[in-house]
Amino acid sequence: MPSFLVLAAKDLKLMLGLGLGLIQTVLLGLLIIFLFSLSLPIGETMTGQAAAALFWLASVFGLVLLFNALYHLEEPNNIRWGLLLAPVSPLSVFAGKALAGALLLFLAQMFFVVGLIVFLGQSLHGQWLWGLGLVLGVDIGLVILGSLLGALSQGQVARESLLSVILFPLLIPLLLGGVQLGGALLSGENLMDQSQWLILILAFNALFCAVALILFPLVFREG
Repeated sequence: MPSFLVLAAKDLKLMLGLGLGLIQTVLLGLLIIFLFSLSLPIGETMTGQAAAALFWLASVFGLVLLFNALYHLEEPNNIRWGLLLAPVSPLSVFAGKALAGALLLFLAQMFFVVGLIVFLGQSLHGQWLWGLGLVLGVDIGLVILGSLLGALSQGQVARESLLSVILFPLLIPLLLGGVQLGGALLSGENLMDQSQWLILILAFNALFCAVALILFPLVFREG
């Protein structure tokens, strides 16, 4: 089995077994969606674009919680040095953390979708495959940056603050694409009419994947 799959399985077992990150992510995301639903007048529903913005807002806050927890797993007793000394490349660590984070984030987003339907009265109008593709496409960019910046913030006293301050501005182009396309889906529009946003998401993922492959080995060794 490839080393990054072993690392991802180890992280998933610890995160799910100890209840780290995922429960807080789901509760925080659902709380955000529910609180915004209270602002709606009785009998009215939120626009698709606003609902999509809430979905991605909940996802980004969840991303911070998950990758802080993932990179905190090796901090007690300097366990991270065991990874550095093991016959495992830093890029395998990056891929393992990113894969574990992606699976946990996607699991949380399933609850967020239910929250959009229950609290905000939204519907994908039968375009479930387009919705799945959009979530997976944006999630790739989220976890790439989450894994890279999670390594950068490890060992810092204020990990959550550091990760949030660096992460949120970088994610603006990706989130714009996610909100525009998500709003189109929830409004029953054809995504092919929004092809420029699809291109933006793909370009963002390609750019930061290349950046992460170059910078992560340096960041992880020096963290």
